[in-house]
Amino acid sequence: MTTASGLLLIDKPEGWTSHDVVAKLRGIAATRRVGHAGTLDPMATGLLVIGINSATKLLTFIVGESKTYNGTIRLGASTVTDDRESEFVATASAEEVAAITEGQITRSIEALTGEIMQMPASVSAIKVNGERAYAKVRGGDEVKLQARSITVSSFVQVGPIRRVTENSQPFIDLDVVIDCSSGTYIRALARDIGQALGVGGHLTALRRTRVGGYTLDQASTLETLNRDDLGLLSNADAAKAQFAARALSAQDETDLRHGKRIAVGEISPMPRGQAETSAPIAAFGPSGDLTAMLVRAGTQLKSLVVFQGETE
Repeated sequence: MTTASGLLLIDKPEGWTSHDVVAKLRGIAATRRVGHAGTLDPMATGLLVIGINSATKLLTFIVGESKTYNGTIRLGASTVTDDRESEFVATASAEEVAAITEGQITRSIEALTGEIMQMPASVSAIKVNGERAYAKVRGGDEVKLQARSITVSSFVQVGPIRRVTENSQPFIDLDVVIDCSSGTYIRALARDIGQALGVGGHLTALRRTRVGGYTLDQASTLETLNRDDLGLLSNADAAKAQFAARALSAQDETDLRHGKRIAVGEISPMPRGQAETSAPIAAFGPSGDLTAMLVRAGTQLKSLVVFQGETE
């Protein structure tokens, strides 16, 4: 039996790597053509967008979409990995932690909202001289990464701060909800708040709740999956939830399949806000299936990728 193509939205459990999830799904779906649109750390839980068979071609257009996270930031100590998965490298005194106010925390959050330059977490998947940064750090090397431009469109503290003590060390915990551009490191935001306040900070919990137009409430757990009913979101439905759309005539579809360009025609807006002119456009054939992903080329549209069929 040939597994159909489509997106699978998974609620990743804590302790699993994104690669672990892909490997598991290759077995369940009985296909090697499985990929994901954006890594989640083992400590993190939540939405992982998986592509099966021809839907892996869609992942290229999804990976750069904005995301939403729920997290818990702990102030009072910094760690090697900027999260709770490694040892402390510095801790603040009880007096320093006690002196931090709600107003100071609010101002530090505001300073990290909007378009900012962020130094990525040193334990990241960014390559340095051909090697992943996290591998170099865990091997004992010092890694210095370049700051990059990101957008934190919303950074909100949820509820009051919590003053806690563990092993005689005082901390401040705060729960946050963050909407951000692709490439944002939430661990680095926790680190930077701690640095700004002079007490250190790291992330203790992280849950991704949205990737582009896909949300966690649509996701399945690994335990509920079976080969007979994966609950795939078809290529067409997946594209409709995320991209601007162009309906094709039979001739348009034929032209695209032969590598030709087509007129811009009428394009339906994307489901969430206004798309940039350079944003990809999903093209649907007369049958309603996803035929191609297009991009504007002057007064015409050209294909970025063409889909042959749901079981391609």
